[in-house]
Amino acid sequence: MSGSRRLASPVRLALNPCLGGDIDGAWWPHSFALAGELPELIEALHPVLGEVLDIKINWSAASGTAILKTLKSGAVSMHGWNDRQHRLMLISGRTNFARLLVVPSSASVRLGRLVMRRAASMSSGVEQDSSLCDMADAVVLAAKVECSSWSAEAFEAPADVTASAP
Repeated sequence: MSGSRRLASPVRLALNPCLGGDIDGAWWPHSFALAGELPELIEALHPVLGEVLDIKINWSAASGTAILKTLKSGAVSMHGWNDRQHRLMLISGRTNFARLLVVPSSASVRLGRLVMRRAASMSSGVEQDSSLCDMADAVVLAAKVECSSWSAEAFEAPADVTASAP
C-alpha cells in the first residue's frame, strides 16, 4: 500500500516550524488508545523528521491518564495533571527530531486547541478567553519544566540525527 490515506479523524498535531525548543509542539490523540493512533502520527511527522527511528516517552503503561478540563465557573482545573507528570514524547527521525506534549484526549475542544497552538509557539488565533489562555500557558510552561527535568540521556536527540537531509 502506498501513498497517504484519508483519515476519518485527522491527526491533531501542531508543530513549531523551527524545531529544537524545549517543546516543539503537541499531539492531541482522539482516544486513550494511543497505540492505535501512532501510525498516523508517524505518517504526519515523516515530511518534517524523515523516517522515524525512535520514540521515547516519559510515562509507563501503568501511569494514570491525565484529564484536562474547564469548570463551569470559568476557573480552570488541571485534575490529573497536578499529581502526574505531563506526557511528553521525543520522536527522532532520520533528519530531525521533535519534542511533543501529549494533550489528553478528554480535553475540551477550546482548551485542547489552545494548548496545541501554545506548545507550537503559534498565535492564539481567535481564542480570547483569558482564563483559557492562562491555563494553556501554564500547561505548556509546566511541560517545558518537566522536559528540562528529564535526565540528559533520557530525552536527548540521538547524535546521528541532524537538521539537514542525509
